[in-house]
Amino acid sequence: MKEQVIAAIKANIASHPNFYIVDIAGLNAEQTATLRRECFNEGIKLTVVKNTLFHKVIKDAQNAEMDLLVPALEGNTAIMYTEAPAVPAKLIKKYNKAGNEKPALKAAYVQECAFVGADKLEELVNIKSREELIGQIIGMLQSPVQNVISALQNGGGSKIAGLVKTLEEKGNK
Repeated sequence: MKEQVIAAIKANIASHPNFYIVDIAGLNAEQTATLRRECFNEGIKLTVVKNTLFHKVIKDAQNAEMDLLVPALEGNTAIMYTEAPAVPAKLIKKYNKAGNEKPALKAAYVQECAFVGADKLEELVNIKSREELIGQIIGMLQSPVQNVISALQNGGGSKIAGLVKTLEEKGNK
């Protein structure tokens, strides 16, 4: 039985590159059901785990960064598995903003980095996904090109053409 649970945890970690270790103890059945529904809608897989079994998974992973999560494995533990790095943090923050103490962040493993402690929540909320970062880079790269094209279309072309001609003449001397 334990081996099956460990195998399931390992499979979840393999298929979800990011996970959050949270405390949901004290939530009643209705609150837990609501949290599970919201997690499902956000693409988060929420499971309750035994600390000893999760500790074994971390130990077996032989990952120094994951080893930093071990101190967070005390008390009741639930894991939020996700592909989107900031989504669980945003969900936890939403609950906290509504005056709820739970779910409470204990630690997270996001983009191959360990974040330990509830004080890391804001940092996790602001993490961008790989796709968001690529989009920002593309936007920054396109911006100068768009400015040149805009200048050429708005009559600035003669100024640019004059500048290019001047540079060519200096280069030919």
